[in-house]
Amino acid sequence: MAPQQLPRRRSGIHGRQNATGWLFIAPVVIILGLFLALPVAMAAWVSVSDWTGRGSPFAGTTRFVGAGNYDAILSGGGLAARDFGTALRNNFYYVILTVPLQTALALLLAVLVNRRILKGRGFFRTAFYFPSVTSSVAITVLWLFLFSAGGVVNKLLGLVGVAGPNWFQDPNGVLHLLAGSVGVTTPPAALASGTFLGVSWWEWLSGPSVAMSAFILMAVFTTSGTFMLLFIAALQNVGGELQEAAMLDGAGGWQRFWYVTLPMLRPTLFTVITLGLIGTWQVFDQIYTGTQGGPAKTTLTPAYLSFSTAFNNQQWGQGAAIGFILFAIIIVFAIVQRLILRERTTVPRRKRFNPPPSKGGTP
Repeated sequence: MAPQQLPRRRSGIHGRQNATGWLFIAPVVIILGLFLALPVAMAAWVSVSDWTGRGSPFAGTTRFVGAGNYDAILSGGGLAARDFGTALRNNFYYVILTVPLQTALALLLAVLVNRRILKGRGFFRTAFYFPSVTSSVAITVLWLFLFSAGGVVNKLLGLVGVAGPNWFQDPNGVLHLLAGSVGVTTPPAALASGTFLGVSWWEWLSGPSVAMSAFILMAVFTTSGTFMLLFIAALQNVGGELQEAAMLDGAGGWQRFWYVTLPMLRPTLFTVITLGLIGTWQVFDQIYTGTQGGPAKTTLTPAYLSFSTAFNNQQWGQGAAIGFILFAIIIVFAIVQRLILRERTTVPRRKRFNPPPSKGGTP
């Protein structure tokens, strides 16, 4: 009887352990359900309805419109589609410039601060990390002051003979300004006539505006410190014996970093880039505090457009739809960079070497 009762006892123990585990995590599950899953489900319903923001979105007066809100944003051809295309263009340049710059700067700072010969490493870590813990609203206000027409930045540029722009009031794209400096002031017919999301290809190729460039510099300044700490933690786990082995093989400093250190940082690099992509695609508070999409909508972002469409224009369905489109964009970018940075564990099969037969025949 004892051997037959042993499996039952084990199953009973496992059952009690599972029940205890669920009991402990139940508060977290309930909180996530109330404050995460339920609002997401409500937003999904609002994105496919004509809710006006009055009363409950589940009331009988709210009608199901299907993909109508998404069609108005992606292929409607009206102001909603053009605003979304403009916001997508602005945010795209913000992402492709901010993420590489902040990642490279964070890695450079981590390598410098992690050097044992550097004195006062604790001071430099705190100094580089301090902008990351400062309120984004306070940093934005400071940035508006520094980059104003008569601000400190333009005064410093004036010392070297450069006339600084009116940073947060200049809607011109950087690439268009560069093209104009070499005499290209009118767009080619193919770029002027073709459009995507209501924005011409010439406007898509304008680059970030001068105002958005200031926001890019601010993002790099405020986020590099956080990612620096992640890289420092990863660098401290890189074995010194690997560096010594590379030195014995005659590898220089750059070769040791490129072939030894950087491959060991691949998981941390994936985390930093993923967090950078999520943060840059969701930029909102700097835009809301600084320019609110101006000048000429050149700092408009999808996150701020979603807020403005819902709360200012009372287009709650389109505002929620923009949020879900933005979520899909973030997922796609995360998957792409995951494929690029994935571990390549497969080793290519070597071709088998068959020696040529001897002249005397087979042995």
